[in-house]
Amino acid sequence: MTKRVALIVAAGAGTRLAHALPKQYLALNERPLLWYSINVLSKHPSIDAVCVVLHPEDKWFAQYDWQAFDQRLHPAYCGGETRAQSVLLGLRHIGEQVSDDDWVLVHDAARPCLTRELIDRLVHELATEEVGGLLAVPAADTLKRADGARRILRTESREHLWQAQTPQMFRYALLLRALQTADLAGVTDEASAVEQLNLRPRLVAGSAENLKVTFAEDVELAALILRAQEQRASAALGGGT
Repeated sequence: MTKRVALIVAAGAGTRLAHALPKQYLALNERPLLWYSINVLSKHPSIDAVCVVLHPEDKWFAQYDWQAFDQRLHPAYCGGETRAQSVLLGLRHIGEQVSDDDWVLVHDAARPCLTRELIDRLVHELATEEVGGLLAVPAADTLKRADGARRILRTESREHLWQAQTPQMFRYALLLRALQTADLAGVTDEASAVEQLNLRPRLVAGSAENLKVTFAEDVELAALILRAQEQRASAALGGGT
């Protein structure tokens, strides 16, 4: 049976937030931001295991209670200096537990608003894909290219442009080969590494709610989205009452 393993990248320092605490541990509705990604992925019936890639000197993860996820959650203190390095090291870490054809879903810890429905869609649409793919949303805003002084050089066409999200889902051996052979300096996500193999990952419709927490104001926005998601879930369970 083909397995699916989620790899949550949580080794960064979150420097753009200008906060002493790495952003994956910032309080979000009274839980660490990282908790939400672990929760949705570990509870999904299609996910067999969740590996969280942490910095080797991470001193925060062990301070939280993760017992509710013990059966599926596996911390790996092997992260690198960049996201691409952390993913590569995480893949090597799980190498003995997966086969070449198993799926790996790489997700950013900074995207706490991932839902079960988005995972369902990704798994379903990529089930018969040879290359794999990723969640993404079409670019909606007008795009401006700037010079070094932040003055507009020109307006770029947004036709056929998509904003990449996570999870990004690829077969283990393919993704490992892509990252081992790619110029990691130019790899901003897993799909870009796979593209360097002259392959074309598939875009799967994501959601604007699946935002990435990058700046301080994103934390409050994520909190609002999570509350709205909880309210919708409660209403669905109660039959809309």
